[in-house]
Amino acid sequence: MTYLRLLQHRAADGARSVILAQGDAAHVLPGVTSVRELALRAIDEGKTLSQVAKDCGEGAAIDIAAELAAGTIIAPVDHEDPAHLLMTGTGLTHLGSAEGRNKMHQAAASGENVTDSMRMFLEGLEGGKPAAGTEGQQPEWFYKGDGSQLVGPGETLTMPAFAKDGGEEPELAGIYIIGNDGQPYRLGLALANEFSDHVTERHNYLWLAHSKLREAALGPELLIGDVPEKIEGMSKILRDGEVLWEKPFLSGEGNMSHSFANLEHHHFKYALFRRPGDLHVHFFGTATLSCTDGIETREGDVFEISAAPFTLPVSNPLARDAAGEAVTTVKVL
Repeated sequence: MTYLRLLQHRAADGARSVILAQGDAAHVLPGVTSVRELALRAIDEGKTLSQVAKDCGEGAAIDIAAELAAGTIIAPVDHEDPAHLLMTGTGLTHLGSAEGRNKMHQAAASGENVTDSMRMFLEGLEGGKPAAGTEGQQPEWFYKGDGSQLVGPGETLTMPAFAKDGGEEPELAGIYIIGNDGQPYRLGLALANEFSDHVTERHNYLWLAHSKLREAALGPELLIGDVPEKIEGMSKILRDGEVLWEKPFLSGEGNMSHSFANLEHHHFKYALFRRPGDLHVHFFGTATLSCTDGIETREGDVFEISAAPFTLPVSNPLARDAAGEAVTTVKVL
């Protein structure tokens, strides 16, 4: 089966366009400058995103791999006002994800010494895929930032000067828009590197919130329409052009302890997250981390995450913010 993907393109002169890709073929959608614009059109016309994209007709054919290499492919979703794009996520959602977390915490996961992480994972395993129309177990939830923290294809993932670590998290991200009536719509799925500070989290799991306030990267393609139940990919770290570490990862609902619907309910049940016109990038979690294999990343490393049916990877180098670590002070007015 060939899947439909949307990409956003920005030419050297700043002109923007949207690309529809299927298999190895791709073409520009005439008269469309952003995925958000196309999504709002689909809502207004009562059509799916796939239908409205096909209705646009076919513009010039385009080689998406060549455009990615040229640096003209940007993140597959964005908002002209970054404050109206929210990045959030859920953890302990994948089969096997508790193993890595407990390894990080170096705590027992049996009998009376079950960790909070393992307890949450087991509750999700039991109640994370409820019957349609019923509410399941709520997951771990975290906030990452707004659109100013979104990193596009090939761009640098920058950890703060005070960070203890900059580590990859190969994931799927759900991309959403809120209609004028407050109804959330899922546009599709993107391949993502959720990027966190695992050393900070390992010190004390109550610092999870601090460890997640970081940038995050999306791959070039937004997978729309039907999506596979199971997705298999590869997560790599390159150092000086050589593979330092690599490991396969699994995602998609068939490899998760929660359904997308349950994770979506527990995010969008808050009216705060149903503000008309807003975009949401929601990271669905992972069970594969290099830090659990003892890898310590350093500046200059390159994270590369790939998975079919996405045809292009998420690839981003790591850097540290050059700003000093002076104490931030607040002035009294």
